[in-house]
Amino acid sequence: MLISLYRRSTSVLPRLAAALSTAAESQGAKPKTAIVMLNMGGPQTTDGVADYLLRIMTDRDMIQLPVQSKLGPWIASRRTEEVKKKYTEIGGGSPILKWTNTQGRLLTEALDKMLPESAPHKHYVAFRYVPPFTDETFEQLEKDGVERVVIFSQYPQYSCATTGSSLNAIADFYKNRRIPESIKFSVIERWPTHPLLVKAFAERIKEKLEKFDHSIRDDVLIMFTAHSLPLKAVSRGDTYPHEVAATVAATMGELRVPNPHRLVWQSKVGPLPWLQPYTDDAIKAYAKQGRRHMILVPIAFVNEHIETLHELDIEYCEELAHEAGVKQIERAAAPNDHPVFIAALADVVARHLTVGPAVSRQLLSRCPHCVSQRCKSSKEFFRRLCRVPETSTNPELEAARV
Repeated sequence: MLISLYRRSTSVLPRLAAALSTAAESQGAKPKTAIVMLNMGGPQTTDGVADYLLRIMTDRDMIQLPVQSKLGPWIASRRTEEVKKKYTEIGGGSPILKWTNTQGRLLTEALDKMLPESAPHKHYVAFRYVPPFTDETFEQLEKDGVERVVIFSQYPQYSCATTGSSLNAIADFYKNRRIPESIKFSVIERWPTHPLLVKAFAERIKEKLEKFDHSIRDDVLIMFTAHSLPLKAVSRGDTYPHEVAATVAATMGELRVPNPHRLVWQSKVGPLPWLQPYTDDAIKAYAKQGRRHMILVPIAFVNEHIETLHELDIEYCEELAHEAGVKQIERAAAPNDHPVFIAALADVVARHLTVGPAVSRQLLSRCPHCVSQRCKSSKEFFRRLCRVPETSTNPELEAARV
């Protein structure tokens, strides 16, 4: 595994480079193992913005609104022109598909070298709100005749609103469809403290710390920012906030710098109360306290998209910080195709393929105050999909090995 190599040497990168340069998958070979990369996606052109927003605002897994069938479309309609303008300002569309395909290609090239017994590996993209949609992707991998499917969430920290929604979409696909007996399914639904993931975040932060004068570098405030979550979901028991905090703590442990740091939250949508402090409010408040040097770190995003390129870069770093009197603010890049991040992806999947489990006990358990029948049935579906034996007195907590 790449992580074991990393622990025995100063760097995993030479080994990863060798893996990438001598990929085992031959051109046009029938894939044996599918790596399905889950994410919410983003519209590639401004023409797709209206449908994208409508799907988000009517998805009760993502956000729960009063009278959602009416309020959701109304919010989506009101926001469409504003969001179109934002996408225009970052180049006309979301780069999530581009980055996910790049990450998937590099990942599978590495896996072909590391695990020839499960090669050829092929990545598939399954987006929640824009093409390629989940049902299209699963239809394709069945047509391709793959033997093994690894469902791999590209949200390192699990939330019912993000990974949970994507997994529910898979359950919906097979609701009235036979699960192929010839395919072995498994799930990677969270990986918030993987050593190479946090190393990739640390490397991105170091790149920006170098931009500050040495005399003030140790006092630069590191503000980790993640997409917020409705407090209703937090009170229900969603694990997202503490998993994000775990990534932050692990990243600071990897960095080993004396800088102060905080976790803040961005991108609130709708009228309900959400996790605070909000990122924009925190920037203004710290500026009033006299802190004028900051780094924003998108700690829950693995590639660039509207919330990094526009919300953080334009709205906060260019506009708000200037108005607040911040002297210097930098934004750490998302992991994107950083070699350490690709090594993280490869190690997560390789360890999963070789030692499992097929599905974690954590995924099969529910939030303490969950009352969603949809959630309950989805957990049961993944128990069946991943062939968890019904030998436990509590089937939800019985996990199968690969």
